[in-house]
Amino acid sequence: MTETPRPWVEERAPLLFGGLSLIWIISGGLVAAVTGPLDLEHGSWSAAYQVLVGGVVQAGLGAAQHALAAQRPGVPMLVAQLAAWNMGSAAVIGGTLLTMPLLVDAGGLLLVVTLVLMIRTVRGSRQGPAWALWTYRILLTITLISIPIGLVLAHLRAL
Repeated sequence: MTETPRPWVEERAPLLFGGLSLIWIISGGLVAAVTGPLDLEHGSWSAAYQVLVGGVVQAGLGAAQHALAAQRPGVPMLVAQLAAWNMGSAAVIGGTLLTMPLLVDAGGLLLVVTLVLMIRTVRGSRQGPAWALWTYRILLTITLISIPIGLVLAHLRAL
């Protein structure tokens, strides 16, 4: 019996997460480079957010999901995760820079949606070592907890 070929996207999901993460990291570095000379009010925050949330967290979650999920997510799930995470991150940054807390809230909601989709993808998995699954779940939980904290801070800054 021959195995059904998997779509290109499913097989290369870590590269998609990693490629988008690299774009976030590079853009964060560029923002950091011009923050001082251009006296950007939220420049250092934006640079850190781009590198850490847009880049590092996205890459880590994407790679871990690929390695730990009992069944790899299909193309629609991957597209939903990538679109929601990246649009959510852009909305958080845009809403912060424009002092529009409701836009920040919308971005935060998209990030939560992505994390819920990732939790569902790895739920019940026995793939990989137990410590890796628990670390992944703990990091997802920490990220989920940090989102409302960031949303509250965005509203307080907007006052």
